[in-house]
Amino acid sequence: MLQGVEGGPSLDVQTSELIAFAVRVSVTTLDSVSAQTHAQCALDAGATMEQLHELVLLVSGLGVHTLFEGTRLVNRLAVPVASAQGVSTPPLDEERQRLWDTWIGQDRYWQGFEREVPNFLIELLQASPQGFDAFFRYCAVPWTMGKLPPLTKELVSMAVDATPTHRFLPGMRLHLRNAVKLGAGREAVLEVLEIAAAAPAHPGVA
Repeated sequence: MLQGVEGGPSLDVQTSELIAFAVRVSVTTLDSVSAQTHAQCALDAGATMEQLHELVLLVSGLGVHTLFEGTRLVNRLAVPVASAQGVSTPPLDEERQRLWDTWIGQDRYWQGFEREVPNFLIELLQASPQGFDAFFRYCAVPWTMGKLPPLTKELVSMAVDATPTHRFLPGMRLHLRNAVKLGAGREAVLEVLEIAAAAPAHPGVA
């Protein structure tokens, strides 16, 4: 996926420490001791408390991967049942169509998302308009706060998806593509993957 991507600059210390913090505070790692260490290093490098909190909100969205895979799994189980009963997928009703137009429309981001997680969005909307609306509202929060540049948030998202205790390749690919579009070079991407690979095993929370 990095074929043709130029080397570019390395990560600066602040960004590197922010990514390391985000990886460790994510639900698939939850190493509070080392998270605190990297948070302090990020602050020492010039980061702010508001930026750290924005990353907490960002990586807390990892829970949506349960929504991705669980929704598609339930739908796969439901298809044979619906077929046996002669039930076809209904067209979107007025409320579902309004939600689709509001949150997705012709947005290229969600077109790229669809390539990595095919059919999830429409399946979630069909199954639960409330869940669909809540998914977009929650995931949008860290992207509207503006404390960190979009590139940093894409690199963080790529890192948490690539940790040894998560390895969610659809998300990693999506965020890698977005990061490259935003200007990330080969060196920065490889450094992000090194930070992700160094994430400790989940120690549990006492």
